[in-house]
Amino acid sequence: MFGGIAHRYDFLNHFLSLGIDIRWRNKTVRAIKLEGDAPILDVCTGTGDLAITFWQHAKQKLAVTGVDFTPEMLTLARAKAARLKHIDAAAPLEFLEGDALHLPFGDNLFQVVSVAFGLRNLSDTIGGIKEMVRVCKPGGTVAVLEFSMARNPVIGGLYRAYFHHLLPRIGQWFSKSDDSAYSYLPKSVAEFPDGEKLTALMCDCGLVETSFTPLTFGVATLYLGKKPEPRTK
Repeated sequence: MFGGIAHRYDFLNHFLSLGIDIRWRNKTVRAIKLEGDAPILDVCTGTGDLAITFWQHAKQKLAVTGVDFTPEMLTLARAKAARLKHIDAAAPLEFLEGDALHLPFGDNLFQVVSVAFGLRNLSDTIGGIKEMVRVCKPGGTVAVLEFSMARNPVIGGLYRAYFHHLLPRIGQWFSKSDDSAYSYLPKSVAEFPDGEKLTALMCDCGLVETSFTPLTFGVATLYLGKKPEPRTK
């Protein structure tokens, strides 16, 4: 399904969100304090926007890896990275094909492990969070940026009308998807836990100091959690 819409994915993300998705990614990156030289991992990276934002925010001095299950998306992500090669970067920006439920990395490697608008697409939400925690360094941050349902009665009503009726039609028309990808989007968001529920799942997976911050009237939410440091005797 995602391979079928890859060619229109970036355009529709920006168009359907009125460009606000760019602001959400920037807020995510700015919310996390980067320390030391440990690398950053972005899972379900899609066309690589969040991974690239992290790499640019770190002034190209920290290695950033994006992982995704869809080759067509990664082709576009690598093309974006290639266009940045004129920058005198001190650290690589790379994109790998891989399964977020079975990440091809050892334990305790990354100071940040992020996912943007991808966690709800996994067949096992808890398994995905646990994998993110596994590869995160102790003291590192797990960040989840995800759509959520606006709680404000007025904004929520307008948003749901747009999200469930207008957005699928526009997305379907532009993408020409054979799999009704933009009908899947509102259904998956409506069924996915948000707010306190997702934060509780993150705690159950071993994260501490968890928090969630609604963005743009709660249309999206940023979730953060820390991997605890080992206890000393």
